[in-house]
Amino acid sequence: MKLRLLALLALSAVLASAATDSEERLKAAAEALKEVMGIPDRQIPQELLAKAECVVIVPDMKKGGFILGAQYGKGFATCRNSNGVGWSAPGAVRLEGGSFGLQIGATESDIFMLIMNKKGMDRLLSTKFTLGGEAAAAAGPVGRMTQAETDAAMTAEILVWARSRGLFAGVTVKGSTLREDKTWNRELYGKEMRNKDIITTGMAAPAASAELLTELNRFSSRK
Repeated sequence: MKLRLLALLALSAVLASAATDSEERLKAAAEALKEVMGIPDRQIPQELLAKAECVVIVPDMKKGGFILGAQYGKGFATCRNSNGVGWSAPGAVRLEGGSFGLQIGATESDIFMLIMNKKGMDRLLSTKFTLGGEAAAAAGPVGRMTQAETDAAMTAEILVWARSRGLFAGVTVKGSTLREDKTWNRELYGKEMRNKDIITTGMAAPAASAELLTELNRFSSRK
C-alpha cells in the first residue's frame, strides 16, 4: 500500500512538471526565430523587426497531403507594449487553409509574419481575418534590403516569410485564415481569454514565453 502511494505521488509529480502543448510550441517558436536570425545576410532584416508593431510565429505548419493545398498550424502573436519598449504576453493563434509561395514539396514550414502598422494590428487582434483578402500581405525581403525593397516594406501592412527544408524566403499568401486559439490561451493563462485582452492590457507573460520574448528583444530594439 505504501509503495503504491509513493508510485502515485511520483506519477503526479511527473505529470505536474510535464510541459503543455502550448508551452512546447512557445519553445519551438523561440528556437525557430533564433535559427532564422542566426543566418548571416539571410535573415529577417532587423530594421523591419525594429519597426514592426506585432510579430506572429507559427512553427512547423503542416501541409496536409490528403486534401490538396490544406494547411494548418498553431503559434503565437505578440505586439509592442504601449510604451513601445519590449513585447506583450503572447496570444495563441491558428493559421489555416490557403497557400504560401514557398512550397518545394515540404510537409512542414515555419511561418513568420511582421505586422507593420496599427491597421494590421487591429486586424490581428480581431477574432479572425483572412490574409490576402481583408489584409494585404506581401513577401518579406531577406537579408540586406535594396532601396526598392525598403520602400515596399515600409508601405506593406503584413510581411511574410517561410522556412522549409533549410530554405528561407519571403512568401506570398493567398486565402489563409488567422484566428485566435482559445484552447492554448486557456492552457497558458488558466482561463478563457481573447488575444486582444492578453496583448493590450499589460498582462504578465507566462514563464514559458521568456525565451521567445528575449529573442525578440535582442533582434528588434528601437534605439
